[in-house]
Amino acid sequence: MKDFRKLKVWEKSHRLALAIYQQTVGFPKTEIYGLTSQIRRAASIPANIAEGSGRGSDAELARFLLIAMGSASELKYHLFLAKDLEYLKEPAFLTLEKQIDEVQKMITALHKRIKLTANS
Repeated sequence: MKDFRKLKVWEKSHRLALAIYQQTVGFPKTEIYGLTSQIRRAASIPANIAEGSGRGSDAELARFLLIAMGSASELKYHLFLAKDLEYLKEPAFLTLEKQIDEVQKMITALHKRIKLTANS
């Protein structure tokens, strides 16, 4: 696989991870080892993509894209919880949710493309 940094899905998920870190800075200090940590770990989507790209096979990349999709779903839930706990304001939640949805669509498209290539 080519350099992961050239993948648009990696770029978008990296920007999402940066936004997650910026938004969680203001979370209560009592959550540093709780929800803040869980949200930041779930934002590892670009790391999953990078690791899959470095594995050297389309099958491995496809597997890590599925892991990235799981991380995105987990992230979406944790942000929903943070909003309900009033750690995250509604506008910020909606912006992040939109970014996650876009990244998930891109992951799905790349995964399908890799699977089609592998079956050809």
